[in-house]
Amino acid sequence: MTQLKSAVVLVTGANGGIGTHLVREALARGAAKVYASARTPREWDDERVVPLQLDVTDSASVQAAVAAAPDVTVLINNAGAGVSTPGILEQSDEEIRNNVETNFLGPLFLSRAFAGQLAARGGNTAIIDIHSALSWYAVMGIYSATKAALWSATNSLRLELQPAGVQVVGVHVGWVDTAMAAATTDPKVDPADLVAQIFDATEAGEFEVLADETSANAKAGLSADLEAVYPQLATGK
Repeated sequence: MTQLKSAVVLVTGANGGIGTHLVREALARGAAKVYASARTPREWDDERVVPLQLDVTDSASVQAAVAAAPDVTVLINNAGAGVSTPGILEQSDEEIRNNVETNFLGPLFLSRAFAGQLAARGGNTAIIDIHSALSWYAVMGIYSATKAALWSATNSLRLELQPAGVQVVGVHVGWVDTAMAAATTDPKVDPADLVAQIFDATEAGEFEVLADETSANAKAGLSADLEAVYPQLATGK
């Protein structure tokens, strides 16, 4: 288990939405410092927050972040890219490359870059990856594919880092009530509730967060026949 009290946390994609809640809740739970990273970091009203320029798709930026934040004990891979349309055949080459770079390679390379210093602390350290219910439900094209890839990589990191005492947490959630989900009328999770679940699970020593019914159902569906998960296969439509 990893405690937030006295932790030094780095949050990617910290400028809005879930990221802002991650920063605020980490501080509320007693974090000593939070690196709030983004491509264009914002100013904060708390001296415990350190704005940090970070582009997770740029290797030089990742290495600069490691050098600037050598005291990190909790890394939260929250930054992500969306898509303009659900169909993978309709998504542009640029969208596909951006999703792969941002949603999969970015958090993977950042985790690899910080893994050594986290492991060297001998415990009470964590990597938290924000996945999606769509990791298990391929209805958003390349977005679903990158989240599925990150889920697999998170499982690999968890096994490799466990002997060094680094807790690796994977978070699955459907729609979250942020600007990114403004266009949908489907049920949404309050971002504050999501973040509370994430940190509760981390401090309890858990490895996975299923933040809503959508995620729980999607995971349960992994054992079902494909025609049950995707009824259109059975109807031919």
